[in-house]
Amino acid sequence: MTDFIHSEFQFFFLCLTTFFTLINPIGIAPLLLVMPERFSKEERINIAGKGSLTALLTLIIFSILGSVIFNFFRITIEAFQIMGGILFFRSGLRMLEAKIGRSRTTPKELEESQESDDIAISPIGIPLIAGPGAITASMLLSSQTPQLYSYATLGLSIFLVLSVVYLILRNGDLLMNALGQTGMRVIQRLMGLVLMVIAVQFVINGSVSVVTPLISPLL
Repeated sequence: MTDFIHSEFQFFFLCLTTFFTLINPIGIAPLLLVMPERFSKEERINIAGKGSLTALLTLIIFSILGSVIFNFFRITIEAFQIMGGILFFRSGLRMLEAKIGRSRTTPKELEESQESDDIAISPIGIPLIAGPGAITASMLLSSQTPQLYSYATLGLSIFLVLSVVYLILRNGDLLMNALGQTGMRVIQRLMGLVLMVIAVQFVINGSVSVVTPLISPLL
């Protein structure tokens, strides 16, 4: 029982930190605030809710279909671990340098999309919240579930992170005023550092899994 709780807590903490750093709700909060003035506070709250729900459904679907996609394309978990680690490291490096990657939607692109009737789905939900990094993480983590019931742990972590995303987005103006530009950059850099550490660990795990069978006969 103790081993079960320990392994599930470790997996939950990994999922939680990975999604939070990849989605980077504090970093994308200012992008929601640069929307045209014609959107009222109530409309922004509604957009934040719909966008978070869209991202939640997207990540849950990719989490469930992760193993199916692996089997269909005959992708090994080790290959995806190494690729995901490289992608996460690149995203973390950009966050460490206080830059927003091109996988996100820039303020200019966000403004150009204002004519859409429902921007909550795109670009807010996808790819602003559920970007390529978060989608890749959902597939990668689904392939690492210790047990079948660990999918519930993965789903719970996604739900909790996107609940935080929703709260941050709907109160983004208060957050910016409280932290200031310097405070937000410091937090973004810290999250970037955490993401880079997770990325390195993914690459190590994938590489060890590939190399160990090759060198075992020689030992």
